[in-house]
Amino acid sequence: MSGPVTIRIQEDDFDVAREIASLTAGRTDIGAVVSFSGICRGDEDSARIAALTLEHYPGMAEEEIKRHVDEATSRWPLSGVTIIHRVGRFTPGQNIVLVLTASQHRQAAFEAAEFLMDYLKTNAPFWKKQESATGAGWVEAQARDDEAAARWTRS
Repeated sequence: MSGPVTIRIQEDDFDVAREIASLTAGRTDIGAVVSFSGICRGDEDSARIAALTLEHYPGMAEEEIKRHVDEATSRWPLSGVTIIHRVGRFTPGQNIVLVLTASQHRQAAFEAAEFLMDYLKTNAPFWKKQESATGAGWVEAQARDDEAAARWTRS
């Protein structure tokens, strides 16, 4: 890879435009930046979500994310990657995660962003607790997320 890798786990919000500007500053080799922003939603299968709380294992989460960024950069010609994952308590409408991938061409940037987001959704060491009117509980993995991630498995 010919560019920066930024991985941050933080409580503070992020500014998508500022992060893209930071990733591309002074670069003329980047032709595409793909961004994915994950936002806390308020409804899930007809249940009203009051809040989500995300926890992580410090150190391990960053290492695991870096391992998958390394895999993405071995698969696609990337010029830079930024992953910011927030932890703490979130109410509907608040930012949770940002994935930015930069490349000379859009296809690599799109595929790498999708690969990284599928990993974050299924295997990253984060734990999510959901609060609603019916109570609070830890969120289980979803089969649809596992199916999406399975397509990236190398034979």
